[in-house]
Amino acid sequence: MLNIADVLHFTIPVKDLDRSEQFYVGLLGLQRVRRTGHMLFMRCGSANFVLTLSENPIDPNKGDRHEIHTAFQLTAENYDSAKQTLAAHNVRIFKEEDRRSGTFHGRSAYFHDPDRNVIEIIDLVRGPVFEGQDA
Repeated sequence: MLNIADVLHFTIPVKDLDRSEQFYVGLLGLQRVRRTGHMLFMRCGSANFVLTLSENPIDPNKGDRHEIHTAFQLTAENYDSAKQTLAAHNVRIFKEEDRRSGTFHGRSAYFHDPDRNVIEIIDLVRGPVFEGQDA
């Protein structure tokens, strides 16, 4: 066993770093760390991720499916205003739910970034719920 301590970063493939930076920093309010060549290093709370220029971006979700996505947590106070901000910038929320069972509980909304990567925002009220726990 490797005994991995934490996740350092994950990567989101994009076609245009400038457009993606405008979306993730300007609209979503996430923090730019640095840009090097074909990568834009980002921070959200204590987590890191990288927007990476991809010549062959993947669209794994057909239509408005959302199985492959990246989830960002919001406070309850910011959840509704975030949805209003997305609407004001013509970002369509294609699915909303209020989960009270399963692994993560809370209100969530799904939308696409400029490259059709699915983004979820969630007002997390409980989670993760591990197997064997009362879901």
